[in-house]
Amino acid sequence: MINLRPGAVSDLRGGKLTHDELLGTSEGRYVMTTRGEKFLLLRPTLAEFVLEMPRGAQIIYPKDLSVILLAADIFPGATVLEAGTGSGALSMALLRAVGPAGRVFSYEVREEFAKRAAQNIDRYLGAVDHLTMRAQDVYEGIPDQPLDRIVLDVPEPWRVVSHAAVALRPGGVLLSYVPTVPQAAEMVETLRRDGAFAMIETSETLLRPWNIEGQSVRPAHRMVAHTAFITTARHIARGQSTGQ
Repeated sequence: MINLRPGAVSDLRGGKLTHDELLGTSEGRYVMTTRGEKFLLLRPTLAEFVLEMPRGAQIIYPKDLSVILLAADIFPGATVLEAGTGSGALSMALLRAVGPAGRVFSYEVREEFAKRAAQNIDRYLGAVDHLTMRAQDVYEGIPDQPLDRIVLDVPEPWRVVSHAAVALRPGGVLLSYVPTVPQAAEMVETLRRDGAFAMIETSETLLRPWNIEGQSVRPAHRMVAHTAFITTARHIARGQSTGQ
């Protein structure tokens, strides 16, 4: 990825490309370096940006971001809490999904991560006025409520369940994202014991690319397999849950 700046020049595999030739022009076309090599000029998709952006914390991969948006039923105009912010990958996906009529609250206790995330968000989305970032420990409570959705990317999401039961509106969705089986199991058991959640489901997403070149059609040698477990639950009146 290259940030275009007036007067700047980029070196691409030994060839020079002046930014002034690109600024103000349309994407989707080939450009030529001084070495005679062609490159396709395109703005990065969010998935491409997430994989290449500067990061402090481990990112949520695009394959999981897409599943999270549907599993948590993130809709335009929704009020959503995410914790923690990390490098901002999920923040950007949520901001685009809720739209300007929605609101995203993002909690991050590590100042360096919050700063990096803010920079990434500004670089890709520009100024956004429907994001509120807080140095709030979600384990200690959720001051922003009522919420339509809560998405947790924290090591011990089960410690948030009781707070989520208060902050979520009836029917709201709680989603947790954890990398290991013990974490996922602890989250599910806590949700069942709490009594304020139903329709508890856990899944993982595996992504296998394919190479298709003429008669050569085969799976890619590398695939993005396990990254994390996604657990979702719906908030209901306490005591109504059957534990399923």
